[in-house]
Amino acid sequence: MNQQPDKITALYCRLSQDDALDGESNSITNQKALLSKYADEHGFRNIQFFVDDGYSGTSFQRPGFQEMMKYVEDYSVSAVIVKDLSRLGREYSYMGRLQDFIFPAYDVRFIAINDDVDSAKGENDFAVFKNVFNDYYAKDTSKKIRAVVKIRGEAGEHIASNPPYGYIKDPQDKKKWIVDEEAAKVVRRIFNLCIAGKGPMQIAKILTADKVPTVTAYHARQKGWAMPENLYQWCAKSVARILERREYTGCTVNFKTYTKSLKFKKQMENPIENQKIFEDTQPAIIERGQWERVQELRKNKRRPTKTGRTSMFTGLLYCADCGAKLYFCTCNTYKDGSQNHFVCSNYKSNTGSCKIHYIR
Repeated sequence: MNQQPDKITALYCRLSQDDALDGESNSITNQKALLSKYADEHGFRNIQFFVDDGYSGTSFQRPGFQEMMKYVEDYSVSAVIVKDLSRLGREYSYMGRLQDFIFPAYDVRFIAINDDVDSAKGENDFAVFKNVFNDYYAKDTSKKIRAVVKIRGEAGEHIASNPPYGYIKDPQDKKKWIVDEEAAKVVRRIFNLCIAGKGPMQIAKILTADKVPTVTAYHARQKGWAMPENLYQWCAKSVARILERREYTGCTVNFKTYTKSLKFKKQMENPIENQKIFEDTQPAIIERGQWERVQELRKNKRRPTKTGRTSMFTGLLYCADCGAKLYFCTCNTYKDGSQNHFVCSNYKSNTGSCKIHYIR
């Protein structure tokens, strides 16, 4: 027996989209068959598969790998077997930690079949070079993909995987977007509510009360995915994202975000001057003037008063003496609005830095 009777043999398989291009040799089915055969021929029992299909080897935040490591950390694994080192990962520094420190600390035997790595036989001097090469391969592939995406983006093609809410891919030409009228009606309503003085939170409450399916629920219904738990609970962030999307004016916006490096995956916002904007690439849902008006209003957010009323001028008026913003004030006694007025924020805050004056 090659293991303790109460422990499992972890057979780990991984396939990324890039690996799939190499053909069947790296397929999950092929890996499972190879690992099962090896385990059977070498006396490994109590096998359990851990699979990550469609995950890059440059990150170890993969569900299958994380699940396997929980077993490892519970001292429930006697051996981890992979087809080759690149299946476990392509980030050489963490691969080194796994092989030299983590697996030995939890008494786990590590085997990479095709690379002739077996920790029970001692260190493999070439494993470190294999890990470096696998890391380089991932970087090289990433550079090539980025180069292709850059060419497409600079040519005005949509580089986003999916169109924004309100559009769908044209069945006749997947590179083009056409208006999804059902969702576009909601987008137009959101913009109209904003211009009428409603903020994202107020708009979200209105859509929720009217039982309008959320963006997630709508896409799930259209594509046959599992439906979310709450179909109608809109949030202010979702509304704000819709209000900020320039694509609704009929243009394509490429390179809105970027990543600092292959290993630092966080999406960073690209300054507007570094983005590429191509006008009139799809039918507009929102007129350009309407979109610009909303952006101006969003810069000067209007919060409702205690009476729930707002003014179209809120956030746009400033004191002629001190330059501070003028606050919108209402009066419950005069509900006809005759006593509504703007007052200097520096006076209202009782700082004594400005005189009493207001605009009714």
